[in-house]
Amino acid sequence: MFRKSLQLATLLALGLTAAGCVSSVLDVDTKALQPIPAKLTATMNAKSMSPSSPIVVRIFKQESELEIWKRDRTGRFALLKTYPMCRWSGKLGPKTRNGDRQAPEGFYHVSVQNLNPRSQYYLSFNLGYPNKLEAALGYSGEALMVHGACSSSGCYALTDDGVAEIYAVVREALRGGQTTFQVQAYPFRMTPENMARNRNDPNYAFWTNIKQGYDTFEVTRRQPKVSYCGRQYVFDAEFEGGEPTDPLAACPPNTKPQDPAVAARSNADRHAVDTLLASGTVLRAHAYSDGGMHPSFRKLLERNGPKSLAKRTSRTSVPISRPDAALADPHSTDD
Repeated sequence: MFRKSLQLATLLALGLTAAGCVSSVLDVDTKALQPIPAKLTATMNAKSMSPSSPIVVRIFKQESELEIWKRDRTGRFALLKTYPMCRWSGKLGPKTRNGDRQAPEGFYHVSVQNLNPRSQYYLSFNLGYPNKLEAALGYSGEALMVHGACSSSGCYALTDDGVAEIYAVVREALRGGQTTFQVQAYPFRMTPENMARNRNDPNYAFWTNIKQGYDTFEVTRRQPKVSYCGRQYVFDAEFEGGEPTDPLAACPPNTKPQDPAVAARSNADRHAVDTLLASGTVLRAHAYSDGGMHPSFRKLLERNGPKSLAKRTSRTSVPISRPDAALADPHSTDD
């Protein structure tokens, strides 16, 4: 019964607004029900995973990559596959207002209701922006998606073939009983080098906050519990009096000590950042005119042009968004 309900929800979810990255097209074919490719299923088997086991998705803007992690037989998450991202828009930093072209950064939880088989960009799922914290902070925007093609206005575009595979993996995890899956969206891989490189960015305090969730997952290989209080994310905490209800209010006392291994990792990274900064090593941040594109797609764009890449990344040849900016980004400030 759950399987039938999920299929129906998959075919009917979303798609009724013209905003952002969603289409109002009513024709739904079977693309949303295509199986996970046999090669990827074989990879799951080799890594002691099953198609129905839970997933975590991580997105990295600067690297233009999306990762799917799956829980294996040990109960921990292991990397299943990394997908090159064809296009994202805006700059490094969170989305704060409608129309800013920013792709979201933060922690999101996606349910079957967020799946959209009628996307004008083949298939998609809605990140659920703004989340509870972002809404409390007054951030605005809607229909921020992971979708196909190679066009973005605040979304993450993975090509039609890429999103078809991702969508199938997502669908089977939800069919397997995972109520929601967590999406962790970051500006970059949160290494000491990248943190030092971006030390003067106005978003640095925010990035330091979400790095706590990054470190938790990196060390434990378990999905961090996400809470909202004190105008920020709080990870793997247990609070006196229960879960905070007001993201803007001060956090209640936390009764759960931080995992020593996670604390050690965070402290070591902070020390490494301080050492890099004190050494005088020149670490320049990337500058963006409008988003980025994975190097594999940039090479195709530069060599063959936007029309050729549009045909390669979209079954309906959706145009590449701002191809000139895609070729310019990322570039260091001294280029």
